[in-house]
Amino acid sequence: MYHKNHYLLDLGVLNEDEKKDFAGISDDMEDYKASGSIRALSHYLSRYYGKPVIILLDEYDTPMQEAYVNGYWEELVSFTRNLFNSTFKTNPYLERAIMTGTACPALSGITRVSKESVFSDLNNLEVVTTTSGKYADCFGFTEEVVFVSLDEFGLSDRKEEVKNWYDGFTFGNWRDIYNPWSILNYLDKKKLALYWANSSSNNLAGKLIREGSKGLKASFEALMQGETIVTGLDEQVVYEQLNRDEQAIWSLLLASGYLKVKSFEAYVLDYGEWKEEYELDITNFEVRVMFRNMVRSWFASVQDSYNDFIKALLLDDIKEMNMYMNKVALNTFSYFDTGKRPSREEPERFYHGFVLGLMVELADRYILTSNRESGFGRYDVMLESRRMGDEGIILEFKVQDREEENELRDTVAAALRQIEEKKYEIMLIEKGIPRERICKYGFAFCGQRVLIGRKGKN
Repeated sequence: MYHKNHYLLDLGVLNEDEKKDFAGISDDMEDYKASGSIRALSHYLSRYYGKPVIILLDEYDTPMQEAYVNGYWEELVSFTRNLFNSTFKTNPYLERAIMTGTACPALSGITRVSKESVFSDLNNLEVVTTTSGKYADCFGFTEEVVFVSLDEFGLSDRKEEVKNWYDGFTFGNWRDIYNPWSILNYLDKKKLALYWANSSSNNLAGKLIREGSKGLKASFEALMQGETIVTGLDEQVVYEQLNRDEQAIWSLLLASGYLKVKSFEAYVLDYGEWKEEYELDITNFEVRVMFRNMVRSWFASVQDSYNDFIKALLLDDIKEMNMYMNKVALNTFSYFDTGKRPSREEPERFYHGFVLGLMVELADRYILTSNRESGFGRYDVMLESRRMGDEGIILEFKVQDREEENELRDTVAAALRQIEEKKYEIMLIEKGIPRERICKYGFAFCGQRVLIGRKGKN
């Protein structure tokens, strides 16, 4: 901005000290100087034009997300708080300001970062979020605008596929909002592609899901299967709580454009508490494909071993399954973990990430479900062939209990015994899969070691 307004140096607007300060603005200036630089420029411009300035700040939260992912959160919060105080609160040369922030570069929604952090020095802010009614039809292209544009470009016969790929954003009560960046690129190139998903950093979304709890991954599995989830939301995102508050994660994914609100219900509980519940779904097909690619990327470092494990699973080759699964676990186990110390939760984070990988790679051949009721309990994973009456696979995961199981094979036996005692196969049998075509596997975890045993296909 200083380079763009360099003419101020030659117009007699600045005194000698101000000229030195102006010339001292650079990439390697001290934080205190950077935090006051926009206010100083506001002063110079206001003096020259004789009126206060308007400041527009777009995507203020993008550097914050990168700071959270890459480990310099506290430093950035401290700097940004000072920058915002100087620029927006104590700036006498400011007429008004608009700040937008989102992980979705094509939409002008705002991720409402908690006032406990960068907004702590600001007051009298009007906050407009994805669930607000104000400006609801201004955040993207309405369906009417998109369909008229397709007609004008000779693409009238593509309306349904364009709707499937790029529609789905909701703002307040306004539905059928399309992603502008994707639509503009589609009109230009006339082909379906990941335009928005490839234009933004999905690092934060990937980190939160990959390192999330068993429950969060189970909910994400449901979304990937085309189902919806019901949750409360907290639109004041507290980044420090993202590693322990699932509502905060879903709120962030909604604000960022990855999810949409399908329905909303508010009611009073018996003891007088007001409760709000949102039914959430993946926004559209473009986002769904982005998520699939994201899951595949988790196993990029062991792609060959992971693919070989899947082949061994489908061939019922228990020896190869054990060999390749241990390679995958050894190289990716910590990648799925956020715990500061070893716990029984860590293997669950890993194997639910592994399940998501199965879901992506086998979606064309199998219907994969997780943590559903069958028989007298809830199985961990079930794969049902999409060919009627073909075959079924049941996977049960257990972490070794050293007090009761001396060796991993004891844990495998316990997993297989649970499959039998709980009669998990009943659901597959009811769907016409012969008992002899059902294979059951027990996975035992101890640290980064895995042992797999089998029973089935008698």
